[in-house]
Amino acid sequence: MKFKSGFVAIIGRPNVGKSTLMNQVIGQKIAIMSDKPQTTRNKIHGVYTANNSQIVFLDTPGIHKRQSKLGDYMNQTAMSTLHEVEAVLFLVDASEGLGGGDRFIAEQLSGVKTPVILVLNKIDKIEPEALLPLIAQYNKLHEFAEIVPISAKLGSNVNTLLDQVAKYLPEGPQYYPDDQITDHPEQFVCAELIREKILHMTREEVPHSIAVAIEDMRVEPNGVVHINAVIFVERDSQKGIIIGKQGAMLKEVGRRARTDIENLLGSKIFLELWVKVKKDWRNQERVLRDLGFHKDL
Repeated sequence: MKFKSGFVAIIGRPNVGKSTLMNQVIGQKIAIMSDKPQTTRNKIHGVYTANNSQIVFLDTPGIHKRQSKLGDYMNQTAMSTLHEVEAVLFLVDASEGLGGGDRFIAEQLSGVKTPVILVLNKIDKIEPEALLPLIAQYNKLHEFAEIVPISAKLGSNVNTLLDQVAKYLPEGPQYYPDDQITDHPEQFVCAELIREKILHMTREEVPHSIAVAIEDMRVEPNGVVHINAVIFVERDSQKGIIIGKQGAMLKEVGRRARTDIENLLGSKIFLELWVKVKKDWRNQERVLRDLGFHKDL
């Protein structure tokens, strides 16, 4: 049987489950998940390898109304993928129904020649009889190549989705080894896992004001991986929130992140966390570039 391979973008509004789907397909956490919108900031590449195909998924930032230069970057990142891939998964939240955000994205798809697969996520949260009317509503927005209802959280119908995606892959090489699940460096994924814990634990004023950078990552002679990470915030008050009383918050962030990172790396780690203030960093092009965001911002 001939081998097929290609790239597939996952787009959609914030918080519709794009990262959950990515992690479900890959079978391991490589994209962070949070109930706060706009969690993903970069294109996260996840690699799914089957017997006769390999799909490289691009989990993009949620398309949203921008409020900063970082917001501009996130929207540009999401939309730029549409012409770079073999297929596009347009992920929507079935439990919320058709909204203005979905209509906006559908408008952006009007000039895209790439096959678009509509993926109705969170079907476990709606009554079965509500599904067909909902599909009919979305069908008016765009001529979709396929329509697949799923529950990314439960894994329901995800294998069917993968089968549908494979139909649009061309014959091609296996880009990555069987056991490779992402093409991002380990430092990137570790930084994202730390940021996820902060998103889970902090109040609304903090989440979008944080960034995490791995300044040093090395393996000690005893096999322990030593990681030095810096958490950047925009205000002194946010620094106090993340550190917490007598350092309690920062210690708990480190404890939770350490568990996920050890699972990712398969080894013991020693994690040092520091918190620094970079005022208004989301609107400073130089700082955004230093933190790994697009050079053309």
